[in-house]
Amino acid sequence: MTPRPEVAVRAFAELGEGPTWDAAAERLIWVDILSARVHTYHPSTGRRTVMAAGQHVGAAKPRAGGGLVTVLRDGIGLYDDRGAFSWLVHAPVPGRRGNDAAVAPDGALWAGSMRYDEAEGGGNLARIAPDGSVTGVLDSVTVSNGTGWSPDGRLMYYIDTPTRRIDVFDVDGERVTGRRPFAVVEPGSGWPDGLTVDAEGGVWVAFWDGAAVRRYRPDGRLDRVVELPVRRPTACAFGGPGLRDLYISTARTGLEAPHPLSGSLLVLPDVGQGLSGTPFAG
Repeated sequence: MTPRPEVAVRAFAELGEGPTWDAAAERLIWVDILSARVHTYHPSTGRRTVMAAGQHVGAAKPRAGGGLVTVLRDGIGLYDDRGAFSWLVHAPVPGRRGNDAAVAPDGALWAGSMRYDEAEGGGNLARIAPDGSVTGVLDSVTVSNGTGWSPDGRLMYYIDTPTRRIDVFDVDGERVTGRRPFAVVEPGSGWPDGLTVDAEGGVWVAFWDGAAVRRYRPDGRLDRVVELPVRRPTACAFGGPGLRDLYISTARTGLEAPHPLSGSLLVLPDVGQGLSGTPFAG
């Protein structure tokens, strides 16, 4: 029986995104893109922190040496373990901002972008090495969102939301090839947004305007639909003791009458087994 969603953090995020488990600190990291805030939450104690990012922040991930790597409007920023900021990549593009991101098994950051007006093909997906060198992966992306790897690291899953697809690639070292549909979403189910992969190779996807998260089996078949009390879940990630709890970020932006829990961080307790994440190596 699938657990019922619970409230982990009651919040009013405009555009909550990118939950990520930081194993070293035993905390969950998530962002509010439009409010330019980075949030942390320690499930064992209930402790929370909020940090101003200075500009719109699409994602924040733990670094191997402590601190955070952030995907900002104008590039990739680093915070050390004392909170001091520096740019790793500073490459502003007018009208465009960073969006969702993920850290690959080799410790590189794969970061997406999109235009504020969501113009077709206005974003991209790039690989950022620990030394700050940037390699383009995909051009002409519209809304770059969920990215994740199979348990053996041989496959990469990816979502460009307006396509209504979850795509899969073969991983060849630092490159991905053989893009093909993994799952196609039927109209009326919402829009695929952020994703995470569990230890069995199942792909969990948050559905914007779909009020649900869905799990797809490794062969792409729909396995489970978990309905949520909010219309706009944005992303999901396993965390907590043993990586058994699925945390879900949500948004309230654009809703005339948002549900009282819209913008909160939700959790599905003991819903599956997550994979250990890799911190950014830079």
